[in-house]
Amino acid sequence: MIYLILPGLGDSGPDHWQSYWLNKFPNSIKLIQDNWNEPKLEDWLIKLNETLFTIQAPVVLIAHSLAVSLVLHWDKNYKKSTNNVVGALLVSPTDIESEEHAPPEIWNFAPMPVHKISFPVIVVASEDDPFVAIERARYFSDKWGAELLNIGKKGHINAETQLAYWEEGQEILGKLVNKID
Repeated sequence: MIYLILPGLGDSGPDHWQSYWLNKFPNSIKLIQDNWNEPKLEDWLIKLNETLFTIQAPVVLIAHSLAVSLVLHWDKNYKKSTNNVVGALLVSPTDIESEEHAPPEIWNFAPMPVHKISFPVIVVASEDDPFVAIERARYFSDKWGAELLNIGKKGHINAETQLAYWEEGQEILGKLVNKID
């Protein structure tokens, strides 16, 4: 099983839990986008789909922030092109439809797809995330047929939160993998 780490807007720097996981898990790889700061949905979708075609093993997507919407758009528009995605951990979904919660450079990812996802998914959200209200994260999770885990007040669950290896997140990932097995 391969963990495909999908950073959001601006990439995940060295202090982000995704970077720690990339170094910790030998079965993990990171999706590299051509433009982290002015993302275009179609470009990001093509890169994700091309990367999935190169992986000859079951894949668990580990998405943060803007990359959560990427996963949903991919599932809606590209899922039929490959069948190796077996689950997804979606952390801190950004409310891309909200001018209050999303910067203009990501509005091209709107609207957020709200269909049932075709593989097991756990959504992790924080009560004080500046990019999505917990009620909105719950709405998305319900529409996606995903389990929502509210982990309290942890901001955007990113480098600013100083989670390092984010052990709680690793336990949640383990729970997801158990659903897949």
